[in-house]
Amino acid sequence: MQFIRPAQDPFRPALGEFGPTPIPPVAAHSLLTPEQWNAVRSDWPADLPVGLLLPNTADVEDFADELPRFAVVALQFPKWVDGRAYSQAHVLRARLRYAGEIRATGDVVVDMVPLLARTGFSAVQLRDGQSEDTARRLLGQIPAHYQGDVVDARPLFGRLAA
Repeated sequence: MQFIRPAQDPFRPALGEFGPTPIPPVAAHSLLTPEQWNAVRSDWPADLPVGLLLPNTADVEDFADELPRFAVVALQFPKWVDGRAYSQAHVLRARLRYAGEIRATGDVVVDMVPLLARTGFSAVQLRDGQSEDTARRLLGQIPAHYQGDVVDARPLFGRLAA
Protein backbone atom coordinates (compact mmCIF):
# COMPACT_ATOMS: atom_id res chain seq x y z
CA MET A 1 0.00 0.00 0.00
CA GLN A 2 1.32 3.40 -0.95
CA PHE A 3 0.62 6.31 1.39
CA ILE A 4 -0.01 9.60 -0.39
CA ARG A 5 1.24 12.84 1.09
CA PRO A 6 -0.57 15.69 -0.67
CA ALA A 7 2.45 18.02 -0.68
CA GLN A 8 4.51 15.40 -2.56
CA ASP A 9 1.79 14.08 -4.86
CA PRO A 10 2.04 15.10 -8.53
CA PHE A 11 -1.69 14.46 -9.09
CA ARG A 12 -3.87 17.49 -8.35
CA PRO A 13 -7.59 18.12 -8.79
CA ALA A 14 -8.12 20.18 -11.91
CA LEU A 15 -9.56 23.64 -11.49
CA GLY A 16 -11.21 25.93 -13.96
CA GLU A 17 -14.62 26.72 -15.30
CA PHE A 18 -16.18 27.48 -18.62
CA GLY A 19 -19.90 28.02 -18.37
CA PRO A 20 -21.88 25.41 -16.42
CA THR A 21 -19.38 22.58 -17.15
CA PRO A 22 -15.96 22.89 -15.55
CA ILE A 23 -13.29 22.68 -18.24
CA PRO A 24 -9.81 22.03 -16.84
CA PRO A 25 -6.65 23.12 -18.57
CA VAL A 26 -4.80 20.26 -20.25
CA ALA A 27 -2.02 19.51 -17.76
CA ALA A 28 -0.16 16.36 -16.79
CA HIS A 29 -1.21 14.69 -13.55
CA SER A 30 -4.65 16.28 -13.41
CA LEU A 31 -7.35 14.54 -11.38
CA LEU A 32 -10.57 15.11 -13.29
CA THR A 33 -14.16 14.66 -12.19
CA PRO A 34 -16.41 12.66 -14.52
CA GLU A 35 -17.93 15.90 -15.83
CA GLN A 36 -14.49 17.38 -16.54
CA TRP A 37 -13.31 14.17 -18.22
CA ASN A 38 -16.39 14.03 -20.44
CA ALA A 39 -15.72 17.62 -21.52
CA VAL A 40 -12.08 17.02 -22.54
CA ARG A 41 -11.62 13.31 -23.26
CA SER A 42 -11.71 13.61 -27.05
CA ASP A 43 -8.95 16.24 -26.96
CA TRP A 44 -6.82 14.83 -24.11
CA PRO A 45 -3.37 13.76 -25.39
CA ALA A 46 -2.92 9.98 -25.05
CA ASP A 47 0.60 10.38 -23.63
CA LEU A 48 -0.39 12.86 -20.88
CA PRO A 49 -0.97 11.19 -17.47
CA VAL A 50 -4.45 11.83 -16.14
CA GLY A 51 -6.47 10.60 -13.20
CA LEU A 52 -10.18 10.19 -12.58
CA LEU A 53 -11.68 11.49 -9.33
CA LEU A 54 -14.90 9.55 -8.74
CA PRO A 55 -17.54 10.20 -6.11
CA ASN A 56 -18.78 7.04 -4.41
CA THR A 57 -22.13 7.42 -6.18
CA ALA A 58 -20.61 6.94 -9.65
CA ASP A 59 -20.87 3.68 -11.56
CA VAL A 60 -17.29 2.66 -12.37
CA GLU A 61 -18.53 0.47 -15.20
CA ASP A 62 -19.48 3.65 -17.10
CA PHE A 63 -15.72 4.19 -17.55
CA ALA A 64 -14.77 0.59 -18.41
CA ASP A 65 -13.67 1.35 -21.97
CA GLU A 66 -11.58 4.33 -20.90
CA LEU A 67 -9.82 2.83 -17.86
CA PRO A 68 -6.52 2.24 -19.72
CA ARG A 69 -6.23 6.03 -20.19
CA PHE A 70 -6.18 6.68 -16.42
CA ALA A 71 -2.98 6.41 -14.40
CA VAL A 72 -5.01 6.85 -11.20
CA VAL A 73 -8.61 6.31 -10.21
CA ALA A 74 -9.25 8.18 -6.95
CA LEU A 75 -12.32 6.97 -5.08
CA GLN A 76 -13.87 9.20 -2.45
CA PHE A 77 -15.01 8.36 1.06
CA PRO A 78 -17.18 11.35 2.08
CA LYS A 79 -17.53 9.77 5.56
CA TRP A 80 -15.52 6.90 6.96
CA VAL A 81 -18.74 4.98 7.63
CA ASP A 82 -19.81 5.12 3.95
CA GLY A 83 -18.30 2.06 2.29
CA ARG A 84 -19.51 2.34 -1.30
CA ALA A 85 -15.97 3.07 -2.54
CA TYR A 86 -14.91 -0.41 -1.35
CA SER A 87 -17.37 -1.88 -3.84
CA GLN A 88 -16.14 0.44 -6.58
CA ALA A 89 -12.53 -0.68 -5.99
CA HIS A 90 -13.53 -4.34 -6.02
CA VAL A 91 -15.35 -3.93 -9.34
CA LEU A 92 -12.38 -2.07 -10.84
CA ARG A 93 -9.92 -4.82 -9.86
CA ALA A 94 -11.96 -8.04 -10.02
CA ARG A 95 -14.42 -7.42 -12.85
CA LEU A 96 -12.84 -4.71 -15.00
CA ARG A 97 -9.22 -5.82 -14.41
CA TYR A 98 -7.96 -2.28 -13.90
CA ALA A 99 -4.22 -2.51 -13.20
CA GLY A 100 -3.48 1.14 -12.41
CA GLU A 101 -3.46 2.91 -9.06
CA ILE A 102 -6.71 2.91 -7.11
CA ARG A 103 -6.53 5.59 -4.45
CA ALA A 104 -8.69 6.10 -1.36
CA THR A 105 -9.35 9.77 -0.60
CA GLY A 106 -11.57 11.76 1.75
CA ASP A 107 -12.45 10.72 5.28
CA VAL A 108 -10.02 7.77 5.37
CA VAL A 109 -8.94 6.58 8.83
CA VAL A 110 -6.27 4.09 9.89
CA ASP A 111 -8.78 1.36 10.77
CA MET A 112 -9.87 1.19 7.13
CA VAL A 113 -6.45 0.34 5.69
CA PRO A 114 -6.62 -3.49 5.86
CA LEU A 115 -10.00 -3.56 4.11
CA LEU A 116 -8.78 -1.02 1.56
CA ALA A 117 -5.93 -3.36 0.63
CA ARG A 118 -8.25 -6.37 0.55
CA THR A 119 -10.74 -4.75 -1.82
CA GLY A 120 -8.18 -3.53 -4.36
CA PHE A 121 -6.90 -0.14 -3.27
CA SER A 122 -3.19 0.37 -3.91
CA ALA A 123 -2.82 3.85 -2.42
CA VAL A 124 -4.39 5.82 0.40
CA GLN A 125 -4.46 9.44 1.47
CA LEU A 126 -5.25 9.39 5.19
CA ARG A 127 -7.27 12.24 6.63
CA ASP A 128 -5.40 14.75 8.78
CA GLY A 129 -4.44 13.50 12.21
CA GLN A 130 -4.11 9.83 11.20
CA SER A 131 -0.83 7.96 11.73
CA GLU A 132 0.83 6.43 8.69
CA ASP A 133 3.03 4.29 10.99
CA THR A 134 -0.03 2.79 12.69
CA ALA A 135 -1.63 2.12 9.30
CA ARG A 136 1.50 0.29 8.12
CA ARG A 137 1.49 -1.87 11.27
CA LEU A 138 -2.17 -2.76 10.72
CA LEU A 139 -1.41 -3.99 7.20
CA GLY A 140 0.94 -6.64 8.59
CA GLN A 141 -1.33 -7.95 11.33
CA ILE A 142 -3.70 -10.02 9.17
CA PRO A 143 -1.72 -12.49 7.03
CA ALA A 144 -4.73 -14.02 5.20
CA HIS A 145 -8.51 -13.73 4.93
CA TYR A 146 -10.77 -16.75 5.13
CA GLN A 147 -12.96 -15.58 2.23
CA GLY A 148 -10.14 -14.45 -0.05
CA ASP A 149 -9.73 -11.00 -1.60
CA VAL A 150 -9.15 -9.34 -4.98
CA VAL A 151 -5.57 -10.59 -5.14
CA ASP A 152 -6.44 -14.25 -4.45
CA ALA A 153 -10.15 -15.05 -4.49
CA ARG A 154 -9.67 -18.63 -3.26
CA PRO A 155 -10.84 -19.19 0.32
CA LEU A 156 -8.17 -19.87 2.92
CA PHE A 157 -8.75 -23.64 2.93
CA GLY A 158 -8.29 -23.68 -0.85
CA ARG A 159 -4.96 -21.88 -0.56
CA LEU A 160 -3.73 -24.15 2.23
CA ALA A 161 -4.61 -27.31 0.25
CA ALA A 162 -2.73 -26.15 -2.85
